[in-house]
Amino acid sequence: MAIVTKEQVIDSWGMLIENGQGKSNEIFQDTEDFIKGSKAPSLRTKKEKMAPSVVGSILGTKRDFLIVRDPSLSPYQIFVGVRDYGDNLDVSWYLTYRPSFFKALLSLFRSSAFALSELDLFEQADLRAYVTVCHHSTLKAAEKLMQGLNQDPSKIDRKSKGFLGIS
Repeated sequence: MAIVTKEQVIDSWGMLIENGQGKSNEIFQDTEDFIKGSKAPSLRTKKEKMAPSVVGSILGTKRDFLIVRDPSLSPYQIFVGVRDYGDNLDVSWYLTYRPSFFKALLSLFRSSAFALSELDLFEQADLRAYVTVCHHSTLKAAEKLMQGLNQDPSKIDRKSKGFLGIS
C-alpha cells in the first residue's frame, strides 16, 4: 500500500456518474483497457490500495486506485480513483509528483513545489501525452458507462484542474 499526500497532486480531474453505484470495476477495467489499447510507449498500470497519510493507513483509511506510470518520467504518476458515493460513482484521476528521497531533499533548497522546470522540451511533451492518454482513457470509460445508463456524456466537464489543463 502506498501513501499519496495532497501536496504531491499537481493536476486532477473528476466527476460523478449518477446512479453508477457498484460499477467501479467496469471503470477500472475499461480505463486500463483503453490505456493499453492506445499503445502508448512504456505505460505501466496496476491496481493498488492507497492512503492519504501514514495515520490514515494505520487507521484503515484506504481506497483502490489504478496507478499509471511511465518509467522514463518516474517522479510523475497518475492515480485513477473510482468509488461509490451514495447512489453515484465518483470517478477521478490525480497527477502526482513524487520525487525520490534524494530529489525531495534537494527540493528543500529550491522555491518550486514541483520540478516541471527540470524537464527538457521532449520530456514535457512526453508528460503531456502520457497524462492526455490517461485522461482520455478515463473519459472514454466514463462515457461508456454513462451510455449504458442512458445518460448524456456530452455534459462531462473535460478539462483538468492544474498546471497542464488537459481536455
